[in-house]
Amino acid sequence: MADSTAPGRAGPYRHATASVPDPGRRQGHDVVVIGCGTVGTSVFLHLVDPAAYPHRTLHTGLPADRLRSVSLVDPNPVGWGLAFGDRDPLLMCNSAVDLNSLLAHHPEDFLDHLRQHGWQGRPDDCVPRSWMAAYCHQRYTRARQSATTLGIRVQHLRATAHAVAARRDGYRIHLDNGQEIPATHVVICPGVHQPRTPDGFAPYRHHPAYLDSPYPTIRLRRHLTRPARLLVLGTHQSAIDAALLLCRDGHHTTLTSPSGRLPAVRTALTSATRPHPPLQRITLLDPADPHLADKLTRHVIEAIRLIDPRPLRHQISAATDPVQRLREEIALAEGGACLWAEICTPLIEAVIALAAALPPAGHSALMTRFAWFISRYATATTLVNARRLLTHFTSGALRLADSYPTATAFTNDGWRIQWSSSAPEHFDHVVNATGFHPPHLTRDPDNDTWHLDPSSAPPGTVRVDSLEADLRLRSQPGAPPERIWVAGVATHIRIPFANHLRNAVGQAGHVADQIRSSPPA
Repeated sequence: MADSTAPGRAGPYRHATASVPDPGRRQGHDVVVIGCGTVGTSVFLHLVDPAAYPHRTLHTGLPADRLRSVSLVDPNPVGWGLAFGDRDPLLMCNSAVDLNSLLAHHPEDFLDHLRQHGWQGRPDDCVPRSWMAAYCHQRYTRARQSATTLGIRVQHLRATAHAVAARRDGYRIHLDNGQEIPATHVVICPGVHQPRTPDGFAPYRHHPAYLDSPYPTIRLRRHLTRPARLLVLGTHQSAIDAALLLCRDGHHTTLTSPSGRLPAVRTALTSATRPHPPLQRITLLDPADPHLADKLTRHVIEAIRLIDPRPLRHQISAATDPVQRLREEIALAEGGACLWAEICTPLIEAVIALAAALPPAGHSALMTRFAWFISRYATATTLVNARRLLTHFTSGALRLADSYPTATAFTNDGWRIQWSSSAPEHFDHVVNATGFHPPHLTRDPDNDTWHLDPSSAPPGTVRVDSLEADLRLRSQPGAPPERIWVAGVATHIRIPFANHLRNAVGQAGHVADQIRSSPPA
């Protein structure tokens, strides 16, 4: 390998048979993209699709100058991952159409795609998640055709990658089917897969009357074939999805969480339509300032005041009852009074830029300080889902428990749930909707192998807890970078709001640019 940063040690899995590139093919990069949801698809597009760079010609930065092959590794069809790959029409994108482009240099690409298919909505509308998955797959198909025209070999391997091992001649990706594939460059876009386990329910994780996640939603329909009494653990986005699905299908549903709070209501998470100078100044704050959080708060309040002279307290509900608060915030959103929502996207992106200068401890402290804002406002629910939710509360099909369970047991009558302030209740099934653990990578220092699933990694592996601005893995801090990149939600160890799609698409373009410009292998 020509790159001076290439690994020089052999890895494990020597017994496996590698698929060696055809020596008769031209020299170039053999790239493996692990994970083919939205971010992995975006990486692929930025690597091979000329449409990703409309300002370039086929004679500048041409993929064929660098790429020999691209292998995509994911057990699901390309684009149809956990986040967007569910076909149930009740599952809506929480961000607007104008934020969901897969191309960093073409932010209207998703809108263009929908227009080409006859959609007449607005850029700030939200659409079903499956539309996003279909868009990903269509763009992948188009890009694959472009790659073939340019002489780039593309393959999609329907498998799960477990590890990336450094070898003298590059890398080997170990798959769950026993196959091992070679690569000169690797991009890891793992998404989320491991559900959180709520307090009190660890002993029941494998119980047939306990569902560890509402996704994919077809599992709910398979397990719940007749009307039942359901307890949903959680009150945020996953729990709202679960409640809407269960109530639609005739189940009597109860939500519960330690906070007992529902997200705020907004029309959608959308692009800013005007500049917000106070938010732009956030990136100029001193990361070492002990009053950083207070100054950040003042910038946010100033930005809201510049949008509308009405005090912030007139843009949100102060009701203590969560359902009444939901009702009042729906009315505010319908009346155009929750203008705080306009700053959410520029604020998220300003905090992402600020966090790049913070040490890990500072990053964590900042996110902890503003956890109340993140859980209620940064991840607010859309107006359309809020209306649906209120309809079920009003009809009695849905309710919000006054507290979180203090004790749980499963008997012949089903689940027996004890509350702190009321009599025990019985439920037929429990659905965990508390979200997912962010993905973590671990490294085996003895053989330069990175494991994608810490739960199945061998003893002695060390968690990867740092990532530099180039998003490349290193064997240790200060070591030369590997030709392994991380993009998307797995960058949470460095970047807050790592699941913010526009930021992740920017990462995909950044990684692709580095690969395209690196010397031939």
